[in-house]
Amino acid sequence: MSAVPALYPCTVAHVRSGPRRYALRHRTYLWLVDPDRLPRLPLPLRPLARFDPRDHFTGEQPSIRAGLDGFLAAHGVSLDGGHVLMLTHARVFGYVFNPLTLYWCHRPAGDLRCVVAEVHNTYGGRHCYLLTPDATGKADTPKEFHVSPFLPVDGHYRMRLQAPGERLDLAVHLDREGGRALTATVRGERREATARGLLRQALRHPWSTLAVSAAIRAHGIRLYLRGLPLQPRPASTRPEKTT
Repeated sequence: MSAVPALYPCTVAHVRSGPRRYALRHRTYLWLVDPDRLPRLPLPLRPLARFDPRDHFTGEQPSIRAGLDGFLAAHGVSLDGGHVLMLTHARVFGYVFNPLTLYWCHRPAGDLRCVVAEVHNTYGGRHCYLLTPDATGKADTPKEFHVSPFLPVDGHYRMRLQAPGERLDLAVHLDREGGRALTATVRGERREATARGLLRQALRHPWSTLAVSAAIRAHGIRLYLRGLPLQPRPASTRPEKTT
């Protein structure tokens, strides 16, 4: 089991295959935490990392773990108090944007029960996928949620979701009729979640969560200016309920 909390300085890369090939990369850092034992930072550092239950699931539960358990219960899954690892961005100076938060959910004996992939889009919408990876961390699921303004809600995700250890190495592929449309990867190395380590990452990636959100919008503008057609946007972008 990975020791938590931990920091993962990482590179996020997206490669869009068509109708116009486009690639992007940016550097950021993620937290690996136990939602039952979230980090308690020294008072001066708290603006650099806050984990708020309003930012996950319905946003209506008193804790992140309660939100996760509510989602699982709605899908007939109980962890019976088993351990959870959560990979996510924290709020930085009150702002957060989490394109993808992952929860590795374990039974009390320590074996993996499931993985929950919580996806947020830039319109304020949220959607969770309940996944059962194989022994190599591979899982797949139909796409059910509007993410990119340039892709409709169709296709199939194929994911590689091994829990982080000394290295972080994740991949999400979107396959549509006619072939692979998009590949996203997240790769990094584990660092101690010390005050010095957090300050180092905050200086290297100032206001990291705002930078992630701004980068997504900037690349969207570039794609639009290159003539990529916009897809119809679903009417509702509200955070979904656990039912």
